Amino acid sequence: MTSRIPTGPTIAAGTRTRIIAFVAGSPCTAGTVEIDSRDLVPCATVPGLKLVIVHSHFRPGGVRRVIELATPHLAATWRPRLGEILLVGGEAPDAAWLRHFRQGVPGRRVACAIDPALGYFSEQRDRAPANVERRIAAHLSRILRGSTVDDCVVWAHNQGLGRNVLVSRALARVCVAQGVTLVFHHHDWWFDNRWARWPEMRRAGVRTLAAAARAVLPMGANIRHAAINRADARILERHLGRQAAWVPNLADAGSTPATAHVCRARRWLSEQLDDGAPVWLMPCRLLRRKNIAEALLLARWLRPEAWLVTTGGVTSADEQPYADALAAAAQHHGWRLRLGMLAGDEWSKPPLVSLVAASEAVLLTSMQEGFGLPYLEAAAAQRPLLARTLPNIVPDLARFGFRFPHAYSELYVDLSLFDAGAERRRQRNRWRAWRQQLPRSCRALAAQPPFLAAGPSPRCVPFSRLTVVAQLEVLARPPAESWAACAALNPFLAAWREQAARRTLAVSRWPRGCARWLSGSAYARALQHLVRATPAPGLDAGASVRAAGEFIRAKLATGNQYPLLWTPEP
Repeated sequence: MTSRIPTGPTIAAGTRTRIIAFVAGSPCTAGTVEIDSRDLVPCATVPGLKLVIVHSHFRPGGVRRVIELATPHLAATWRPRLGEILLVGGEAPDAAWLRHFRQGVPGRRVACAIDPALGYFSEQRDRAPANVERRIAAHLSRILRGSTVDDCVVWAHNQGLGRNVLVSRALARVCVAQGVTLVFHHHDWWFDNRWARWPEMRRAGVRTLAAAARAVLPMGANIRHAAINRADARILERHLGRQAAWVPNLADAGSTPATAHVCRARRWLSEQLDDGAPVWLMPCRLLRRKNIAEALLLARWLRPEAWLVTTGGVTSADEQPYADALAAAAQHHGWRLRLGMLAGDEWSKPPLVSLVAASEAVLLTSMQEGFGLPYLEAAAAQRPLLARTLPNIVPDLARFGFRFPHAYSELYVDLSLFDAGAERRRQRNRWRAWRQQLPRSCRALAAQPPFLAAGPSPRCVPFSRLTVVAQLEVLARPPAESWAACAALNPFLAAWREQAARRTLAVSRWPRGCARWLSGSAYARALQHLVRATPAPGLDAGASVRAAGEFIRAKLATGNQYPLLWTPEP
């Protein structure tokens, strides 16, 4: 039902950097050219602006999707014209995706400069931080040799996740030395329910919170920071001034897939499931924060004959135990759940947009998101969406003009459906262990989770605030039994259940005026405006530390405590 991820890239002494060049109109368009990065020509030899896109890896996921969608608009809109695009990371994209990416930017030189040292620190063979950082700095220096503020922009994604702070530090140092504009584009944060990154950062040599803040939110006249939701952007702007901005992800209603493509996607789903039953789709990877068990509970209550299907597979070793637990429980109980339908060779399967359009409904039960593309994917495909209202996302969607008729804040379950005493002990023990791994100065800020804070005898608890063990206990009950116990706790569900049975769930319409926020040209203009922004006067070196401090206080509050995210252990 799910597959294990391959072993990640490792760094070995003497390994040559892999450069894969695809040049429009050249004889190598059907293949690759591999050369040593020491032979990489300076960007000044390629006419136009050079865009260097940095990410730890180019595996399937939301960040890669944003890069894929946005880059053609940057190439078409930016002045001066983009002449070269260089993809830089620790793991090369697959060849099919790279061909697809290249087709979106015709007439531009597209190349990859891959060195495993830029991948996750946890996947490095050489764990000596000084060795890894020297290698990263040498790699970046070769790439940016001859670059200036006039002919090069470095666009670095998700450095706020903290998976390799040595890359973040080296990027800032090399770009400041070269005078090249560097944009840190923040999609997620390491301190947002990802505190397992803290011991990892300490092993990388970042020993204090202040050092971590300066690594992922570095200051400099040529450094900029972009956030994908307004809540994060406000904090950045408050502390970093004009050198920070809100750049929401781009999305376009576009044209719905051709009927023939949707029919093929439906047939493919039926063949894969060996069943012609309706499909309720979760367009997501197998991540704990996606809260997949809650989507399954909703599907079993509202449309028991439907299959719940997730698209992406596991892309991080931390998530494998969660995926294994879900898959094992589904197989044991015979649940109508299929995980990772697009995992593996995704290019031989129907595209995501066709699968969304071929589904009866789309679900988004995530506990946290930076932007929430499935909200927009469902609206674009004119499919009903059942979704949690995430407090950092919903205000932005309302500003864009979206209205979602089947949105809810929490799904409550009765305590009789699981062993509440065991769950309370489990949460208390895990919370204490999780709290102990926090930096000492943060432990007093870490609030108790709602289930423990509610006292000894609450009537019910939000399903999202349970561990995987308790969630699976609830799912193990017959749907009729759990529905009878929980229907009164979630009165909005009765109407949804009737509508799902009649196939009349409402669809979210695509707002007319949202192009001013979400179009590709709007995205390109916002990013270029940030690149060209005048440095904020009077910023001191402590601005990044103060910004990180405000983020951390918010992320450790009770409302942000989810036991599912404390540990990879089920």
